[in-house]
Amino acid sequence: MIARAGKKSPSEEASRMRFPVRTGRLLGLALALSTSLGTGLGAVSTAQAATRVAVFEFELLDTSSEVDIRGPKPEEIHRLDLITDEVRRRLKEAGYDVLDLSPQQAQIVEATPFRNCNGCELPIAQALGAQIEVIGLVQKVSNLILNINFQLRDVATGEVLRADSADIRNNTDESWLRGVSYLVRNRLLDPPLTGKAAP
Repeated sequence: MIARAGKKSPSEEASRMRFPVRTGRLLGLALALSTSLGTGLGAVSTAQAATRVAVFEFELLDTSSEVDIRGPKPEEIHRLDLITDEVRRRLKEAGYDVLDLSPQQAQIVEATPFRNCNGCELPIAQALGAQIEVIGLVQKVSNLILNINFQLRDVATGEVLRADSADIRNNTDESWLRGVSYLVRNRLLDPPLTGKAAP
């Protein structure tokens, strides 16, 4: 089940973060749409070069009572990989050039977590040749309540083109995939948005 919720005051940690932390009732990220890049994320013209997209690995922010200081559990690392791969797959299917991040892997490891670094991933995306980047965060409030957030940004300007969130219930592969699929289908690819290389 996916639910959308209303606003709540951010915590002190949230004020330092690019993605808001949810401390009670979950809130959806504000949807920010840019008109400067035209239309067409859902259908790239074969007559022009495909828009180049860097999809960075989703991160986990565990604010639950069972948080482990050593980091995400193995099954949650697997789920982060699962939803990252799903976003990449869906963008490829839409005709976009989803870039290999491995040439900048050392820089990515040094800079993460991106949620706290105030745009430090933009030079990495630029070095990869990306026009658009996608970064994502899963906040775990409990094993029952989680939310998946994403931001889509213009790499050249740093402008946030889209930002949204989906609340999910249950900490399972299926619920994570269902949440990210909802975001891709209803927020990332609809309404259409494009990079400068597409019409």
